[in-house]
Amino acid sequence: MPDQPTFTEKKYLITLTFVVSLFMLWGIAITMADVLNKHFQHVLSLSKSESAFVQFAVFGAYFVMGIPAGLFMKRFGYKYGVILGLSLFSIGALLFVPAANAASFGFFGAALFILGCGLSTLETVAHPFVAALGDQRSSDQRVNFAQLFNAVGAMLGPVIGAYFLLRNNMPGSTDLSSVKTLYLFIGGIIALIAVLFSLVKVPVVNNPHAADEGSTNIDTAPEKRLFQHRHFVWAAVAQFFNVAAQAGTWAFFINYGHERMGFSDLKAGSYMTLFMGMMLAGRLIGTFLMRFVSANRLLALFALANIIMCLIVAQDLGWTSFLALLFINFFFSIMFPTIFSLGIKNLGKQTQQASSFISMGVVGGAFFPFAMGYAADHFGVAKAYYLPIVCYLVILLFGIRFYQIKH
Repeated sequence: MPDQPTFTEKKYLITLTFVVSLFMLWGIAITMADVLNKHFQHVLSLSKSESAFVQFAVFGAYFVMGIPAGLFMKRFGYKYGVILGLSLFSIGALLFVPAANAASFGFFGAALFILGCGLSTLETVAHPFVAALGDQRSSDQRVNFAQLFNAVGAMLGPVIGAYFLLRNNMPGSTDLSSVKTLYLFIGGIIALIAVLFSLVKVPVVNNPHAADEGSTNIDTAPEKRLFQHRHFVWAAVAQFFNVAAQAGTWAFFINYGHERMGFSDLKAGSYMTLFMGMMLAGRLIGTFLMRFVSANRLLALFALANIIMCLIVAQDLGWTSFLALLFINFFFSIMFPTIFSLGIKNLGKQTQQASSFISMGVVGGAFFPFAMGYAADHFGVAKAYYLPIVCYLVILLFGIRFYQIKH
């Protein structure tokens, strides 16, 4: 019997701890932006389609920064890629202070864009970095383990955001001091983490995707260019629609709770914590199910389930629709890491470049909230949930057919 690969090695433990924490940090930042969306509707008197610029700024940064982050990582290595990402994250958060003083939504948009560039850099670097911290045969285990902490961060974001931003919402208030306090604290914490990580001595890491004789994770057609790999191209497309559906669903979750269920903003924000908890549960159960069901088939099944959930949500059936809305996040849970993993299979030395392009697919989250916001403004927030069905149809096709590697 061949030796079972270890999860990691002792020499990598400190580095792995820091890198795994990054998954939690950007999970907090992403879901806090959804609370910020609702808060800006209130204090800056924005429509739902206007407030969707919050998601546009953050996810648009992923498109702009994806390739530069990959090139920076290739030139300077994983460690300096992490430090760059944390620095941009901190600068963007600290810029919320002058933006709040100016009460300018445009200024907030610029700060969110810089913060998003930091998140994009961290996400581009962290996935291959975690994969490299140990035996390549256990790289998928490490990535899925790190993604669990991303789900924990996604749960903490609404809790923190609702406490600071929605707890004291008063009708007609234009007070932005809570935004300033919250993001000043975040910027300081992220800057401290960047300094601490700069002091960590990172051991020489493995390339989990390096061509190795006898390995099943090699590029068997090295003469092919990256975009000639159909499974990679379709993974990037599927990731675009995946994050589009995620961003739109998350951005108007609080609106749905407030307008269709009659919750206060604070109560709707607290339900968002449960919403993100469903994602954590889905990731745990999905990871277990992958022992018995192939990743692509499970992806297809979860996409089909979310088509059904969206149909139920759009019918505005009270608690039945709200429960279906919660389950959207359960079935969404495995989609990002599974699409990512299927998209970079057997790419050998092209893996890092592919990682950048698939991360750029996150730009779908920049545009889709505008469409859902427009639909919510004109037809009601429930009917807006018909739109993500298109996204899940694309993911369903990827899971059924287009994940396949063609040589």
